[in-house]
Order: sequence, then structure tokens, then C-alpha cells
Amino acid sequence: MTASVLQIDIKAVLPTPSSCAIFLGNDKKVFVIHIEQSMGHSLSRVINGEKTERPMTHDLIGNCFQGFGIDLEKVTINAVQESTFFARVLLKMENDLGVKFVEIDARPSDSLVLAVMKSCPILILSNLFEELEDMTSVLNKLTPD
Repeated sequence: MTASVLQIDIKAVLPTPSSCAIFLGNDKKVFVIHIEQSMGHSLSRVINGEKTERPMTHDLIGNCFQGFGIDLEKVTINAVQESTFFARVLLKMENDLGVKFVEIDARPSDSLVLAVMKSCPILILSNLFEELEDMTSVLNKLTPD
């Protein structure tokens, strides 16, 4: 049986004193994941299309994907335990021998940067999404129009 998922988007990347708050969600609800400040900066750079003087780790991974003909199919946020989120990335490789899919456990921070770089969907398990606190009002206060 396949778990039900929802597509979500990155709504905002906001620095905090000790981390970076990533607001994700859809029109119904927004939730937040806190990641390291350096990862937040990397995510912001990729979202804004900024280039770095030297390749970052995510650039290296993206270049490896391209070199080996690997596509990032989707990122799925699939669990949270004691405020720590977990994700899986689905990779697809197609060559003369056929098509191979590989699903890999990954940190959401790494996964989100790669998802933006490769323009792939970001998903969350529906039951997990329902359990998370709605942070829409917080996001609206922090990013007034």
C-alpha cells in the first residue's frame, strides 16, 4: 500500500539567532523546519539563483547526478521525531540496461537544496502534515506584505 502524500512548496527561508527557519506548506497550512544557518544560506542562494565562487557540496552532488545521468524525481518528508525531520530522495537512472530507481534516506536540509536545484517536487506524507502545527500566522507576522 502506498502512503498518501501532498505536494508542498518552500514559502520562506528566514534566519533565526541560532538556526534558519524553513517555512513549507500549501494553501491550507504552513509548518517550519529548523536547519543549520549554513544550510539556510545555501538554500537561499539556490532559490535566488546566486552563484558561488567555488562549487558547494550541493553543486558537486548535482554535477555527479548530471554526469551519471541521474534524475532527482522527488523529495519526501516522511517523519519527525523530537523536532527532527527526516526525508527520502528518489533517484532515477536510465541507460542502455533499463531504468533503475533508488530511494535514499537524507536530511531535509540537503534534500530541499537539491530539490530546488533540480526543480523536482517536494512532498510530505499526508498523515504527518496533518499532525504538524500550523505556522501560517507566524509566517504572516514575519513576512508582512
